[in-house]
Formats: sequence, structure tokens, C-alpha cells
Amino acid sequence: MKKVLSLAAVAEAATGLALLIVPSLVGRVLLGEALTGVAIPVARVAGIALIALGVACWPGPPRVGMVFYSAAVTLYLAYLGVAGNVTGMLLWPAVVLHAILTACLIRTPTSDKTRTHRG
Repeated sequence: MKKVLSLAAVAEAATGLALLIVPSLVGRVLLGEALTGVAIPVARVAGIALIALGVACWPGPPRVGMVFYSAAVTLYLAYLGVAGNVTGMLLWPAVVLHAILTACLIRTPTSDKTRTHRG
């Protein structure tokens, strides 16, 4: 099972990387039509999610995948807001929410052993 999970993790991460780099080509090959317009940033966010899924399924703590996803989406959405022509009213709240989520995920203890128990 471990080998199958590792293979699936690599395949999903590779697909995610392709969506980040050449989203239109992936759309053309997978769906028969090139992605254009707003579909490009949506495909890239999906690519980030697939990479995070691959990281989460790789041996090690699954939380790393969520930290990767949240941090990468924070940076990508902020980039779109600064450098792109993206002006959706929830863009900057989404950036802030993902930044806070990333910080919380990083700060959360990894095991119950780090918590103090009173009893």
C-alpha cells in the first residue's frame, strides 16, 4: 500500500506542477480545449492543491501538505492582486485568511506530547 500511495503522490504532484507551469496545455490535453481567461489562475490554484495533496500523501506528517497549500495559495493570490488584473472583492480577505491559516498550521504543536496536561 505504501508504494501505491507514494506513486499516487508523485503522479498528483507532477500533474499539479504541470498545471502551474502550462495550465492551458494541460487543459488542451486533458479536456480537449485550451484554458483561457480566469480559468488559468483557477487551474494554477488547483495545481497548488494537487502538489499539496502529493506532499500530504508522501511519507511524513500530512500537515506539511496543508502548510504548503496554504502558504503557496497565499503567495499566489497576493501576486495576482499586486501584479495581475485581479480585483475580486474577496481576493484580499482570502489572502489574509490563508496567511493566518498558514501561521496557525505552523504554530500548532505536532503531537499531544508537547501539550501540558493538568489533572
